[in-house]
Amino acid sequence: MTNPHTDLDLSAITAKKWADPADFPAAEFERATAFYESMRAHDDHLLKVRAEASALIQEWTGCAPRDVGSFGTRLNLEMSDLDLGIGFPVERREELMRSLVEEGRAEFLGERNTSFSTTRLVFSFEIAGIEIDLSALTVEDFTVACRMLDQIDTEMTREERVAHTWVKHLLRQSGDLEAYAEWKLVTYARYCPEFHWVPIPEKAGS
Repeated sequence: MTNPHTDLDLSAITAKKWADPADFPAAEFERATAFYESMRAHDDHLLKVRAEASALIQEWTGCAPRDVGSFGTRLNLEMSDLDLGIGFPVERREELMRSLVEEGRAEFLGERNTSFSTTRLVFSFEIAGIEIDLSALTVEDFTVACRMLDQIDTEMTREERVAHTWVKHLLRQSGDLEAYAEWKLVTYARYCPEFHWVPIPEKAGS
């Protein structure tokens, strides 16, 4: 494990499960802000890819997707992959598998727990070098996820996004992949503690 240069106590922040901008020394927050703004340089390209992927998903599934990942919450690092979600009836999952996998449109990555009683199906395909992960949640879980994302969008400040993204970057630099993976979920847990999201296995840049 490497030790990234920072004045922050990463162990204390991860234990708290939130990065409070007020806890950042001024110089550290300046560095964090510069880094965050550099991440935004990729927005236009990712927005174009997301629009293309969303159109394909709606064509293939009949469902309008929502960005459920770090790009959607503006907490992404570098050229992130994209995580899109749809609400799809459980009783029609075999139909979905035929449309996406048997038709050769996407790779099936597996079935993962979303709560204590439900699961999601995860698929993957690529556009312009960007990996698109598509989660097919139950209709009810998708409704909850959208409500959570709306809350994050309206309540999480830009300063909090800067602080969160900087800590995420530092944790990845440290090589502590377990802490990094857990940190990627703290925003979801803060705004929707009842929603148990099991992540897709780690890929660079997510």
